[in-house]
Order: sequence, then structure tokens, then C-alpha cells
Amino acid sequence: MLVELVLSTVLVIATAVFHGLGLLTIGRSLRALDRGAVDMELNPLSKTGAAYTSVVVLGLLALAGIEIWFYAIVYLAIGATATLAASVYFSTITYAAIGFSDASLAAPWRLVGAIEGINGVLLLGWSVAFLVAELQRVRHR
Repeated sequence: MLVELVLSTVLVIATAVFHGLGLLTIGRSLRALDRGAVDMELNPLSKTGAAYTSVVVLGLLALAGIEIWFYAIVYLAIGATATLAASVYFSTITYAAIGFSDASLAAPWRLVGAIEGINGVLLLGWSVAFLVAELQRVRHR
């Protein structure tokens, strides 16, 4: 169990740092775009507002995808799953905390999968908070 906890801790720290840096990059990129913008409200129903929101959402989805693949590659490397496809599938449903799976990890690594679920919920929540804050900031600029 100690090996599982150490590995889980490393994975959680790595994904949290990566996620934070990803949000920082997205935020700074958006602010760089704002520098040339006129000081006015951005209507979320306009083409510009929809494009802006889409860029933020796609960036957040890319972050989640990279984190899911990171876990999947680790699962494959430690022999917790048999194939890359099984690793990606398991990691996706676990990260998203769907709670149902017809796939499973090898018994010695199940705790890592459970902790990925907790990590995924927190990182997805962080992404939603970032999205809401970003849309509020832009709407009232």
C-alpha cells in the first residue's frame, strides 16, 4: 500500500502543478489578447464572445486530456492495465469520476485509480472555477 500512496502522491502533485501552469498560461494568453481590446463588455452571445468562450473551454479540455493521458501512460508502465486503450479508457472514466467502469486496474494498483478519481474531481472543479471567473472578468472589462 505504501508504494501506491507514494505513486499517487507523485501523480497528484505532478497533475496539480501542470494544471496550475496550464491555467496560468491560458489566463496570460487571454490577457495578452485583451490588451488590444476596446474597454467594453463582451457579450457572451456575440460571435466574439462565443469564440472567446470556446478557446477557454478547448484549453481546459486539452489540459484534462493531457492529465488523463499522463495517468494512462503510468498505468501501462506499471502493468496496472494490459493495453494503452484500456489505460486511456480507465483513466478517462476515473478522472471524470463517472463512477461506473467495466474496466479495472490490477489489484495492487486500485488505490491509485481511486485517488485519480479524487484528483480529477478537484482539477475539473478548478477548471470550472477558472472558466466562470474568466467569463465574469471578460464580461465586465
